[in-house]
Amino acid sequence: MSSEIEITDDDVSLEEIEIRLLLEAIYSMYGYDFRSYSKASIRRRILHRMSACGADSIMDMTARVLRDRPFFVELLNDLTVNVTEMYRDPMFYRRFREEVVPVLKTFPFIKVWHAGCSTGEEIYSMAVLLEEEGLYERTMMYATDIDKNVLATAKKGIYSIAAIKQYSDNYHQAGGRGSLSDYYTCKYESVIMDQRLKRNIVFADHDLATDQVFGEMNVIVCRNVLIYFDLQLQQRVFQLFRDSLDLGGFLCLGTKESLKFSNPDHGFEPVDAEMKIYRRKQVKL
Repeated sequence: MSSEIEITDDDVSLEEIEIRLLLEAIYSMYGYDFRSYSKASIRRRILHRMSACGADSIMDMTARVLRDRPFFVELLNDLTVNVTEMYRDPMFYRRFREEVVPVLKTFPFIKVWHAGCSTGEEIYSMAVLLEEEGLYERTMMYATDIDKNVLATAKKGIYSIAAIKQYSDNYHQAGGRGSLSDYYTCKYESVIMDQRLKRNIVFADHDLATDQVFGEMNVIVCRNVLIYFDLQLQQRVFQLFRDSLDLGGFLCLGTKESLKFSNPDHGFEPVDAEMKIYRRKQVKL
């Protein structure tokens, strides 16, 4: 007799219903909206948490989410993807320095929104780049994320010293002009980002799925976030970004993301198609 469990169409349908009810419960109870995230990605993360906590079913997790906030926080950490590093995709930062910075140097004041900033490594990467280009003093940076816990980590700017060699290699590949060690101090097994990099950064919670326009920005950086959204939510976010950018402002996406399937392009034109750097067209639609 085979030990394999046969999964029927009815089983799959029941699982989909349970997941939908769990996401509705999270939204109703805590205000986090994962209902339009990629179904495959959300399913994988929910099943991971179900296995880790020993729950018998997704419905058991739903009941627990409604009554046990610490458990919800554990699930939230699974649902919000926080994979990042300083100067992730170094060539993006090199191209940004070469193709976007010359335009920014013509602006008297610069506003940068880093949406989905996670634990902050990429916002500090951009802060160092702007500092080296003489732009940081006239820049205000807004670092946002749905997850208040990772925002707290980002605000502290304390990272494991074990990652610094990779970060330093990335920094040099990205066109860094000095040494990354100029921008942090070591303490025990951690590094602490220099306070001067934090003085023009505002950290705030913001949900791309439900919240509204975030000021009049010159640059929006949202890298490796949209790949976890379904097409409908991506469309909403592209419109949100367009409405948040000044005419001629820059939108920077992850290397696996694209405006190709947007509606139709939300008024953007490519600056660097390979590195997914776009610019809002300078005429109103």
